[in-house]
Amino acid sequence: MLISLFILAYFIGSIPTALIIGKVFFGIDIREHGSQNPGATNSLRVLGKKAALVVLLVDVGKGALAASIPFIFQVELSPLYPGLAAVIGHCFPIFAGFRGGKAIATTAGTLLVANFWLFLIAYLSFFIVIFITKYVFFGSISVGLILLLYTIMNQGPEDDLLFLFFLLLLIFLHRTNIRNFIHHKEPKVTDKNLINDRIKPI
Repeated sequence: MLISLFILAYFIGSIPTALIIGKVFFGIDIREHGSQNPGATNSLRVLGKKAALVVLLVDVGKGALAASIPFIFQVELSPLYPGLAAVIGHCFPIFAGFRGGKAIATTAGTLLVANFWLFLIAYLSFFIVIFITKYVFFGSISVGLILLLYTIMNQGPEDDLLFLFFLLLLIFLHRTNIRNFIHHKEPKVTDKNLINDRIKPI
């Protein structure tokens, strides 16, 4: 039963929102434009505000729906676990050749269901770090760091391992951003040249 629920959560996370929006309304594979990441941030960069908002809401919804699985099926299971399965599905989607996003929106949806206050703390950190550094990837990695620090101070050892894995996953997913930053090639959110990546709808 539990294995089936984890598989369901993974499939929910695997829905490639940005890829679908890009192909249906813009005639492109968003993984070939901008930062090449099929997530809300690159959707804003390449597809514009309206498309990015849809991608954001659906990707958050994926995490929230997956995290709600224990309540829907009435099983004793922390919502964090199916939520993480959806996050993995979002990052490595079976429906898109295992080339997915970088976890932040789907994680937000998971935390909205699993622990609302932790959601507020983590994503307040996300926006503060971006505001200070002007780099989205720093904000994204800060989410994993805040979650790990929180669970070390407040939760059990099993959650320590869960969030340590999540932090390492975030670092792995942002390895290209880290490499670009080291070589002074990573664009800031204030970079005016980002507008050149914008694609018009078909």
